Amino acid sequence: MSDGEQVSDLLATRRAKLERLRASGIDPFPHAFPGVRASAEVLAGYEHLEPGDESDDPHRVAGRLAARRGQGKMAFLDLVDRSGRIQLQARADVLGEERMAALLELDLGDLIGVDGAVLRSKRGELTLRVDAFTVLAKSLRPPPDKHHGLTDVETRMRRRELDLMSNADARDVFVTRAKAIATLRRHLDDRGFIEVETPVLQPLYGGALARPFVTHHNQLDRDLYLRIAPELYLKRCIVGGLERVYELGKDFRNEGVSFKHNPEFTMIEWYEAYADYTDVMTRVEEAVAEIAGVCGVPEGGPNLAAPWRRVTLRDAIAEHAGGLDVLAHRDRDALAAAIAAAPGVELETDGRTWPQLVDDLLSKYVEPQVTDPVFITDYPKELSPFAKDHRTHEGLVERFEAFCAGMEIANGFTELNDPDEQRRRFDDQQRLALEGDEEAQPYDEVFVEALEQGMPPTGGVGLGIDRLVMVLTGQHSIREVVLFPAMRD
Repeated sequence: MSDGEQVSDLLATRRAKLERLRASGIDPFPHAFPGVRASAEVLAGYEHLEPGDESDDPHRVAGRLAARRGQGKMAFLDLVDRSGRIQLQARADVLGEERMAALLELDLGDLIGVDGAVLRSKRGELTLRVDAFTVLAKSLRPPPDKHHGLTDVETRMRRRELDLMSNADARDVFVTRAKAIATLRRHLDDRGFIEVETPVLQPLYGGALARPFVTHHNQLDRDLYLRIAPELYLKRCIVGGLERVYELGKDFRNEGVSFKHNPEFTMIEWYEAYADYTDVMTRVEEAVAEIAGVCGVPEGGPNLAAPWRRVTLRDAIAEHAGGLDVLAHRDRDALAAAIAAAPGVELETDGRTWPQLVDDLLSKYVEPQVTDPVFITDYPKELSPFAKDHRTHEGLVERFEAFCAGMEIANGFTELNDPDEQRRRFDDQQRLALEGDEEAQPYDEVFVEALEQGMPPTGGVGLGIDRLVMVLTGQHSIREVVLFPAMRD
């Protein structure tokens, strides 16, 4: 019999059981099952039981049948819910012969609810005695193999529900993600920040150097862009007097897919009036340290405790790229020649602008070397169209990027609030676009006019949630921390 024929027979068998349930008057898909408690919570109160002891306290749990051992008068079954696995003990003298047979007729993967009391088996395992059970959803397809789980990476990503069903580690990753987000929100809320929402569909994209996705609005008969960042709208909130704001949501960038890039990703940005980039760095390291305290970090993972090391971009590149001093070569051709002459440095320079070359050096020679978190600071103005001029170093801006575990996790500035300087920066970006930079920032006149109303001194940052969760869970691919990542056909 072929694999296809075997699968067809399995599906037919399960559908036949579905019809038998209906024929016996049992609804295989009831509306609700109130009063359920997490299995781990139920078991936690009975550590004192000795082998063979039984309690009389009634409890109700629900989940998916994952294993079955034994037949006849007694059987043990495994039930899995979000909190973990609980062993069930089914006995004919408790359920009766007919209900015992009905329970053993169920398939692995079926969802059931169970009423019973906790006991400790003779082998010492805390167990729930099945006093009654209810079918909550008949599974018409077999679950992944109970011993090997779901191992094919492509299938795990495309069919995440099967991955979560069979892989407790996958479930743990997304529980950690939820805890991290909740902790970060609470951290900011407790410090006077308010959460706001700004447009995802924007008439003009901005706030980052990236290529956008374009769509068309039929009623308005105009093209709109999926946002690459909420930055410019959030700074308009600062202009309006909200003073401390944050937004956590999706951004979209029409760029490559890699272990650290997904075209749809989750970012939190916050902006604080009367602060600068040093204040923001302190907030970032304190927030991440608090999140790590709640969620934990894998053994051997980065040390996220504050404070983090701080080093200038100039020194970081020189340290890892053969002593190359990018600020000593401030035009494209001079920097390209210096790169060619630098020992141990191999970098394609044709067709790259000066800021692109600096960014390439950072990405190739610095970023992969970072393990514990570090703030790289004081970037050239050409790389940072929205950052304020450095107060002591001409040609630089007050900007930082936070790197950890070989990737950037945050990017922040002392925000540029001089409207005339912002106009000049937009003009510079237009020149870079003419030189072939597809990620150059377009000119946003509405934003400049908002700055002309007056924006107070402000510090701001964008922190990547997906990459932070990678660090917290020890994952090496962004696809492992995004429930449904972008995939090729």
